[in-house]
Amino acid sequence: MSARQLIINCDDFGQSEPMNRAIIGLLEERRVSSATIMAPAPGFEQAAEWCRRKGVTNVGLHLTLTSEFDAIRWPSLTAHPSLHDESGHMHKTVEAFERLADTAAVLKELAAQYDKAKQQGIQLSHADNHMGSLYGTATGRSHIPQALKLCAKWGLPFRLFRKVHPGDPLLGAMPGVEKAAAKASALAGVLGVAIPDYLLSHPFSIREGETYEQFKQELISKLYDLPEGISESYIHPAVEDAYMQENVPHWEKRVWEFKLMFDEDFAYTLKDAKVELVDYSYVQAHRRQSRLASAITLARELARR
Repeated sequence: MSARQLIINCDDFGQSEPMNRAIIGLLEERRVSSATIMAPAPGFEQAAEWCRRKGVTNVGLHLTLTSEFDAIRWPSLTAHPSLHDESGHMHKTVEAFERLADTAAVLKELAAQYDKAKQQGIQLSHADNHMGSLYGTATGRSHIPQALKLCAKWGLPFRLFRKVHPGDPLLGAMPGVEKAAAKASALAGVLGVAIPDYLLSHPFSIREGETYEQFKQELISKLYDLPEGISESYIHPAVEDAYMQENVPHWEKRVWEFKLMFDEDFAYTLKDAKVELVDYSYVQAHRRQSRLASAITLARELARR
């Protein structure tokens, strides 16, 4: 068995028909580990019908509390006013959500999204969060403890991380992230929620002058630099679509991510770097921590200044 496991998760399943086509293709060809579905989004029913018909067991819940693109927006399931902007849709930004959302309304909405997915017959494998709105990265107002309690109730692993890879372009640059991760991962252990070891990111947008080949080589290099343990990386794959290309920022990057998963150079590198592609069933089986040891760690972290 390899010492390095990787989860490649497709976020935003159910966002739109072009994203659904891409993600379904990747799941059917087993080019990725898993996907997470957006219960409030307009493409949810199409994605859910496929999940139910295929009986898939590697689709999780993409807890959704923001709606960022003018071209494709959605309201909450529960219609609480604190979850909406003046247009009647979910807030566009994480900052607006953190500032304005009522915590009780957030919990009710998350429960409604879980219930909707289960009512559609989806065998949920894990949960994560759209745009990181629960993590408190914009204003410091985090809903991670509440999300972990819900995952404990649901019996689902959650996208979090125990350690920070120093080369990660997003997490590696956040001040205080190691301390926050230590507290959150210890709480996950106390609650019996399994989480990966690392979360690896890459820029959502296309950098000025960037080409597909440069993007591919960057991600291939990361496979050789993967740390030991279970890492998760996430993508937002989509097929080409004229309307989305015109109206959704950086849609081309989503098309690149879809293309990369079928790129034989990427497939070769996974084997050459001895990286094992796994899904969240592996996390559930191998990353549930001792509750007592986690409680001791949590108490120590809470006592630190």
